[in-house]
Amino acid sequence: ATQPDSAAATEVATATTDPATARPLAPAASPVRVSTVRWVVPAPVPAPIAAAPPPPRPRPVARAVPAPREAVVAEVPAVPEPATERLAPAPEVAEATSTAPDEPKGPDPDVVVAAEPAPAAATEPDPAPAPDAIAEAAEFAEPDDLLLAAATPGQARKSAAAVKLPPAQPPASTRLNYDVSGRVKGIAYQARGTLDWTLADARYSARMEMRVFLLGSRVQTSTGRVGPAGLMPERFADKSRSEKAAHFEADRQRIRFSTNAPEVPLLPGAQDRLSLFLQLAGLLQARPQAYATGQTVDMQVAGTGDAPVWRFQVGEESTLSLPAGEFRVRHLVRQPRKEFDSTVEMWLAPSLQHLPVRLRVTQPNGDVADQQLSQMP
Repeated sequence: ATQPDSAAATEVATATTDPATARPLAPAASPVRVSTVRWVVPAPVPAPIAAAPPPPRPRPVARAVPAPREAVVAEVPAVPEPATERLAPAPEVAEATSTAPDEPKGPDPDVVVAAEPAPAAATEPDPAPAPDAIAEAAEFAEPDDLLLAAATPGQARKSAAAVKLPPAQPPASTRLNYDVSGRVKGIAYQARGTLDWTLADARYSARMEMRVFLLGSRVQTSTGRVGPAGLMPERFADKSRSEKAAHFEADRQRIRFSTNAPEVPLLPGAQDRLSLFLQLAGLLQARPQAYATGQTVDMQVAGTGDAPVWRFQVGEESTLSLPAGEFRVRHLVRQPRKEFDSTVEMWLAPSLQHLPVRLRVTQPNGDVADQQLSQMP
């Protein structure tokens, strides 16, 4: 039993000592290192604590607005001195009413409390004018230039439906010839003028031509309809070298200009720079007794770029000597209301259906044109 062990030992010794026959030894195993990993799980972040809401603001208590105290005002029939014939609508004034507000249903930090209105002072009545004067003054509405800037088409239509215009009786068709004298930039000139007026089938046309020797001519035309209140222009044109025009659009209650100037509201009774002479003739022809000395007539008058309200004052009746003869006339004048307004004067002859037998226009710079009837129509 011991020999095999010795032989085995000898073999092992030989194998380890003989390099030629020795087998390579297996590499020694690396030492095993043991690591311990510890997982640290972070604690959850606590949710932020919401701030406590501020205490609610106390609800304001709205104080009731007291109703305005009614003042006892004596009724005074207002009649201007002198009376004014009014041809365009006055701005409508809405009656203001005050009521106490209800208690607010929800939180409202801004509460406006109206101040108590001051009581109106009582007015002592003036002596009452004659009944005829009261009726005449109250019959027509008064114009206002502010309407031209603020009126919308809807407001203009409403005003047109509400206003009552005075009656007019336009003159019959005719032709008037004038001798014209004038001054432009200090230079005097002489010219001829012709007014052709046609009235037929509820329509009218007017044409005024002024011819200056060696300088050419200037032509103004006006066309439109005729109704109980007189002329209702549809188109006005003014031509010297080129033509400019104004269009009266009754359906829109606007006046439109070919010069691309801003449109303006079309007021009831509006006229143009030519039709106004025939319209004033029709007003005086229909009711001559209604236009006393000192009375004023207001009328919207359109040119080719604007349409302001003109005011004419009625003057006394007098006798005027002209190349065509002597005439009893009524003098009407448009006084300037602004710095660059022109002065327009006309002399209307009752014997010729109140047609203009003389026209004179004076500009602020001193230029003037004076037309006088040269022969009987």
